[in-house]
Amino acid sequence: MKRRQFINTVGKATLLLLAPVELLAKSKTLDDISGEFIFVEAEQFINQGGWELDQQSMDQMGSPYLLAHGLGIPVEDATTEIVFPKVGKYRIWVRTRDWVAPWKAPGAPGKFQLLLDNKPLTETFGTKGADWHWHDGGVTEVSKKIELSLHDLTGFEGRCEAILFCKDLNFKPVNDVTALTKFRRKLLGLPEQPKDGGSFDFVVSGGGFAGTCAALAAARNGLTVALIQDRPVLGGNGSSEVRVWPEGHTKQKPYTHVGEIVDEIAPSAIDLGKYGTRNARLGESYDDQRKIEVIKKEPRITLFLEERVIKVLQENNAVNAVVSQNTRTAIHTKIKGNFFADCTGDATVGFLAGADFEISGSGFMGFSNMWNVMDAANKEEVLKCECKDKTALTLSCEIGEVEQPFPRCPWALDLSDKPFPGRANYKGQWGSEDPLGNLGGWFWESGFDKDPITDVEKIRDLNFRAMYGAWDALKNVDKLYPNHRLGWSAFISGKRESRRLMGDLKLTADNFRDKVDFEDGVFPCSWGIDVHTPHESFDEDLKGEEFISFATTGKGYDYEGPYWAPYRALYSRNITNLFMAGRNISVSREGLGPVRVMKTCGMMGEAIGKAASICINHKTTPRDVYKNHLNKLKELMKQPGAKRV
Repeated sequence: MKRRQFINTVGKATLLLLAPVELLAKSKTLDDISGEFIFVEAEQFINQGGWELDQQSMDQMGSPYLLAHGLGIPVEDATTEIVFPKVGKYRIWVRTRDWVAPWKAPGAPGKFQLLLDNKPLTETFGTKGADWHWHDGGVTEVSKKIELSLHDLTGFEGRCEAILFCKDLNFKPVNDVTALTKFRRKLLGLPEQPKDGGSFDFVVSGGGFAGTCAALAAARNGLTVALIQDRPVLGGNGSSEVRVWPEGHTKQKPYTHVGEIVDEIAPSAIDLGKYGTRNARLGESYDDQRKIEVIKKEPRITLFLEERVIKVLQENNAVNAVVSQNTRTAIHTKIKGNFFADCTGDATVGFLAGADFEISGSGFMGFSNMWNVMDAANKEEVLKCECKDKTALTLSCEIGEVEQPFPRCPWALDLSDKPFPGRANYKGQWGSEDPLGNLGGWFWESGFDKDPITDVEKIRDLNFRAMYGAWDALKNVDKLYPNHRLGWSAFISGKRESRRLMGDLKLTADNFRDKVDFEDGVFPCSWGIDVHTPHESFDEDLKGEEFISFATTGKGYDYEGPYWAPYRALYSRNITNLFMAGRNISVSREGLGPVRVMKTCGMMGEAIGKAASICINHKTTPRDVYKNHLNKLKELMKQPGAKRV
């Protein structure tokens, strides 16, 4: 299917799929409903301009959406072309939302227009509704062929998921995700059955450090491997999209080769910078391309980028295949395997397969909120900036126009009279002495009382409200930094905690404190028992909107390392062919603290990749690797990471 062929018309059969449930129940024949539509998926615009593709809420919405992430500066239009089967009048619906409405905040910052041949509709979108819904754009006359544009008005996180042109001017689409998903797939001409993505020895879902290292270790030990990742880059939290610096010590005694694969994909060491941190630095520092290149050098690995696992096929407590959806084309792909690894962070594969899991009932660690600022009067910073309006900014800097005003943000967290790290006399835990070094650091974190699965968009949006509120207070209340502006901010969430799949052993924090020695120790831990909670110095009057965290440290939270954690925490206790690596392994909530940093997760990946090769070669299970082949696994751990079978 060519990319521009994502629009089509529908008649009675597909119209029925969009009808309200009550109407479906009453309708005995398709003749009860008729009409013609053109349905435009936002993620399939031919030119996305400055809009970003956000897939994080696909499980709740059924589709990705486009986000105008301009940090207060309107982004370039997204454009595409439409050919109508008939000219005439159509009612236009836009699926969108007012993203600050859940907090009853005023101002509707995510405003945008829909342009038809560069002429805006009279309706402004992103101004109504706390939930995703179809916003009525009114009736307009269309010609045979038009250019359709999303025109951002603010740069403050406007969002569009789809556009519907309806010849039946009285028809009202519904938001039922099941019906809407059927409608999409019918309209796109996609088959009911997924295409064949192949069959592999080892299928790894999730392309962060854990999944990438698992794929490399398995391939180098002779397995055919599928690596599935729902973003265009690998690395997860350690990519240029999130920018958390990978932590954890590799190559520890007695298995000094464990971690060599991690070091191959980890970004090269950089200094701590003027603010004493490696987080939220320039995107090039995280070396996305390096990870891709290492993977592509392995002929046994097939890489599936921009594919999100949405379904698991299983039989007799074993996974047979996963089904992924392409985040741009919506095409489904079935990927079969003998063994599977859940490295998704959210335990998506295990959850869909019915694996035993745990998740905190309340009191989660939140999502990181990485961001930084830049001085527009500093030509060096301007030349390196990643701003969407870099050309205009560079020109302004050259002619000496460097003042950077920032609008008031009544819809953001009101921090005009509240303390926060970066305001005079306040800094975060271990924060920089320079106030600017306290902005957007690791302790900017939200979502402590929210579900990390179902509330992913709201948590990320709370991070936005905190960032914009803080910058508004510094610029417009404190009258500071006249030449500074927001330089970069993550729109992909950096999660710390989610579901945890249960294995034959659940690792706890007391295991670390008590120095429990496991015979099946396969990955070294060196990070402290680091669990985050809201920082009491900054959460007054912000119940449910806390945005600064405090990390446990000191007596009771340190241990003698490196601590070799057990293999039995890396496979499911009830799904017989499922491994896991990353923050979704078999640990208690407090036990998650030492294991969740990226290099440590990567070494888990190395361990399960090697274990999977034993499973294939000996026709056995992950559990049986512990029972009958543990010495073989230890032998593989002694081999160089670069060694290939």
